Amino acid sequence: MTMLTQTRDPFTPASYSSGRRELAEAGTANAHMAAIKRFCVCALAALVGGSALAGVIALRVAIYFWRFHY
Repeated sequence: MTMLTQTRDPFTPASYSSGRRELAEAGTANAHMAAIKRFCVCALAALVGGSALAGVIALRVAIYFWRFHY
């Protein structure tokens, strides 16, 4: 019968939520942070690649106009 009765104050957290829950949340937070970092690195790589391609095109156009200018 003691398992069914309340033996603690209703405003104190349960014993299972003290350490394990914080560890689980820390692992989840680290996983989310890793995913955000991976996304940012991919987005930065795409921007750098696009900028390099635009730079090459602009350079070729500048050379074309400089060479065939009348």
